[in-house]
Amino acid sequence: MLTLENVMIRQGDFTLGADLSIDAGARVAVIGPSGAGKSTLLALIAGFFAPDSGRIVWNGRDMTGDAPGARPVAMVFQDNNLFPHMTVAENVGLGLRPDLRLGPEEKARVEEALGRVGLGGYDGRKPAALSGGQQSRAALARVLVQDRPFVLLDEPFAALGPALKAEMLDLLQEVLETTGAGLLMVSHDPDDARRIAPQTILVADGRADAPMPTDALLDDPPPVLRAYLG
Repeated sequence: MLTLENVMIRQGDFTLGADLSIDAGARVAVIGPSGAGKSTLLALIAGFFAPDSGRIVWNGRDMTGDAPGARPVAMVFQDNNLFPHMTVAENVGLGLRPDLRLGPEEKARVEEALGRVGLGGYDGRKPAALSGGQQSRAALARVLVQDRPFVLLDEPFAALGPALKAEMLDLLQEVLETTGAGLLMVSHDPDDARRIAPQTILVADGRADAPMPTDALLDDPPPVLRAYLG
């Protein structure tokens, strides 16, 4: 279980508080108005920001002070965080070893992950030679080789068209079912949340609420969410 115990972060005039728990293996969307702190919530969990108070706990272990690489999470950013000067295989291999000194077994894991996301044979290409959807697949392959208990996604499919985004969400669901990993996914699209996440965290008015059933939240949203969704 992932728990944020009375967590508070302050950045100038911005504050975000969270006191919530997420079950291992749960698929949870994160939704709320622009600037409310959705990305900040993921960055706190991933270790890119430190809270001003409170604790972040994984299965009873306090990981508040842990470096990002020591946490049980893999994160994909909106731009997929692919390095343009590296090949697809090298970008995926970074999930195993930052120095890319991969042994035969690790190289085989990279090839297997690329095959599972439909990029078999693309290992020598650079990101610029890939479509947007293929770049998203490469980012998912890196998540696969990391084999972490939780995947954090910060609107990674926002730039894709509706059909391709739906395809990527379905692929993501297949990956999660295969690995058993949990999911926290920031999205501005309620249809994305309904498609993949049985639970949703609302971030608004300086708070990240505890997860609640997605359909119930979106069928009868509170005023702040209704105003955002229109």
